Amino acid sequence: MSLGDDHQSSGGYGGAGQTRTRLPEDDGGPRRGSRSSSRGLVTVVGVVVLLIAAIAFANRGGGDSASSDDAGSGKPKTSATAPSGTRPVQAGFAHDEQGAQSAAANYAVALGSDGMFHKAKRDPILQAIIVPDRVANFEATLDKAYSPKFNKAVGLNEDGSTPKGYTFVSRTSPIGTKVTERSTDNTTVEVWCSGLLGLAGQNSTAPVTSSWFTITMQLKWVNDDWKIVTHSQKDGPAPIPGDDKASSADEMAKAVQEYGGFTYAR
Repeated sequence: MSLGDDHQSSGGYGGAGQTRTRLPEDDGGPRRGSRSSSRGLVTVVGVVVLLIAAIAFANRGGGDSASSDDAGSGKPKTSATAPSGTRPVQAGFAHDEQGAQSAAANYAVALGSDGMFHKAKRDPILQAIIVPDRVANFEATLDKAYSPKFNKAVGLNEDGSTPKGYTFVSRTSPIGTKVTERSTDNTTVEVWCSGLLGLAGQNSTAPVTSSWFTITMQLKWVNDDWKIVTHSQKDGPAPIPGDDKASSADEMAKAVQEYGGFTYAR
């Protein structure tokens, strides 16, 4: 996912005047059927958590890449989904506490998108939501972080492309937000999230798994919009897993292809 489609002259991703969706407080990512299935996949999830902690930035969410052989196959294509069915109004976030929370929730979605795994999409995301004087530093850090080794750890090819016959999934769903510090032009917001990450398809070595985490963003009012100054993440709070039966690889791939990810969240 790239912010280029929704980011206009205002300098913000989303806007104060746009249609927004308040996510239900008890809504989250799909839950797996047992704790044992998650233990077998902890390595991949652990790699991602460690990477994000090391670079103090990014997570999973947003749009998703269809498998490399989907083109021309007639399969449904993943697309951004707006609850109203129309594009949101293009304007910056409001210069108040509500606007800061909206910005943080939307930035969590963008930073968790599969676009972060591709430099051509990642750089526009960073340029849209990071304070200008820190953009270059974030770009350089993430260029090193999203390495061939890391791509392989999450199931991608070394160049970041999706293996033929598979669908790469990377989405973040904000569950709620909380302001912990507030002044006129500086606000710290915590965003509680559920995430999906993995490779959907038969015989995947990194199947799609869910996780729970809290992102903390220090935001600054710059150029008439909220921008990220610093970013960090910690695990949880995580609910007790339910007894839902995990979907098959084909069912998961189909769901990702047919249900587009949100480009804004609150």
